[in-house]
Amino acid sequence: NSVEAALEQAKASGSLVMVDFYADWCAACKEFEKITFPDSAVAVELNKIALARIDMTKLDEKSEEYEDRYEILGLPTILFLRADGSEINGSRIEGFLNPQEFLAHLEKVRSLLLQ
Repeated sequence: NSVEAALEQAKASGSLVMVDFYADWCAACKEFEKITFPDSAVAVELNKIALARIDMTKLDEKSEEYEDRYEILGLPTILFLRADGSEINGSRIEGFLNPQEFLAHLEKVRSLLLQ
């Protein structure tokens, strides 16, 4: 699912957008998939967010456009965007977070959103 589709969903629902940039060769990306995202408390929170997952395994025109637009320097990178497409300052994740760290980060993102 594209960033654009997630932004449309966020506009309709009033939610924020999480964009997960990952690749098949990225070990920390796989840890998010196996450990963090399946966690029941994390899953509940992710259901409240418009999600986009961008596969950076083989760079194509679209993934390169995202890489440039969002200045993706390494993987995994997770961005949090407002419904207008602007990145929430201080919300970017670069590297692995376990479920507890991820939930704490989501709390921080929500507080940043209110500022």
